[in-house]
Amino acid sequence: MILDDVHRGIQKHKKRKRVGRGPGSGHGKTSGRGHKGQGSRRGAAKKIVFAGGQMPLFRTLAKRGFNNRQFADRVFSLNVALLNERFENGDVVSPETLAERGIVKAKYDALKILGNGELTKKLTVKAHRFSASAEEKITSAGGSVETLN
Repeated sequence: MILDDVHRGIQKHKKRKRVGRGPGSGHGKTSGRGHKGQGSRRGAAKKIVFAGGQMPLFRTLAKRGFNNRQFADRVFSLNVALLNERFENGDVVSPETLAERGIVKAKYDALKILGNGELTKKLTVKAHRFSASAEEKITSAGGSVETLN
């Protein structure tokens, strides 16, 4: 291998191809479109799913059933362990405070607190949903639970 070959032909700012500027340019006459045919005409663009006249893949696959995912609530879930490490004793945990501290950045319809981990701090937690174990851990640590609607 010749070291000089590695960077040969690589340009930082490549000139754009100017087609239809005479035979001397190498892209004259048909401007790289060839003779006749679909691709030679102006405005010609094949669909991205076009399979050359063959039955397209999306038409061969079965289209059955219905999915309700687009109408479902987007639920953001947080574990009790995260609340324990990010909040101090006596703090109020709500969607607003979570956004202020940068814990939650995504858009969601409901906030759910899950019971994974341990909670040793007394917190007032406001959320849309709670798992049974999370609710039990928050109240046993001396905190309170408020369900938002």
